[in-house]
Amino acid sequence: MSDYRRSYERGGCYFFTVVTHDRRPWLTQPDIYERLREGFRHVATARPFHVDGIVVLPDHLHCIWRLPETDSDFSTRWRLIKHFVSRGANTILSDRSEKFVWQRRFWEHQIRDERDWRRHLDYIFFNPVKHGYVSRPADWKFSSFEHAVAKGWYGFVGRNRAGIDLWVGFGVMILFQLVDPLCLIHPTADVRNERTNCVMLTRQRINWRKEI
Repeated sequence: MSDYRRSYERGGCYFFTVVTHDRRPWLTQPDIYERLREGFRHVATARPFHVDGIVVLPDHLHCIWRLPETDSDFSTRWRLIKHFVSRGANTILSDRSEKFVWQRRFWEHQIRDERDWRRHLDYIFFNPVKHGYVSRPADWKFSSFEHAVAKGWYGFVGRNRAGIDLWVGFGVMILFQLVDPLCLIHPTADVRNERTNCVMLTRQRINWRKEI
């Protein structure tokens, strides 16, 4: 039996990874994806939580949640979301009359500070690129990247001479993976590298503890 104990904190901010049963690639199927979106809305109506960022891939999803100041129960929320999606999924049953939809558990990490929050947000939006589905986070439609851009968390600053899209974001992973390797990037100041036609902007300071 596992000795793993989850960390529950009222008003906590958490990064989650949730995986399908046997890594079956069905989460981005239109009907299942819409069912998942409905599940989030349905559960959040009765048990509020705020999603800072989310990405859905065929066999797993990552997201960051913010819980109300008086609540720490993310496990019940995930159980209800999984159940809501499973009810609408057409799949075989186990010998316990359970649908083979989700991996039984999920993984959570409690966000410690702003740097940790930024790092995990970058990880979420870069994940489709990491897995080879797209070449840019903006090209993956099953994420909240557009909302993050609309909030000013990430900014498109043009293309370099090689035709590579340039974005400014929070963490070095996004910055270094999405720009020309010849481009000089400074995380705290405006920089222009004429040789690669690269422009990066000053990072925006955000109070990650408050509603954003």
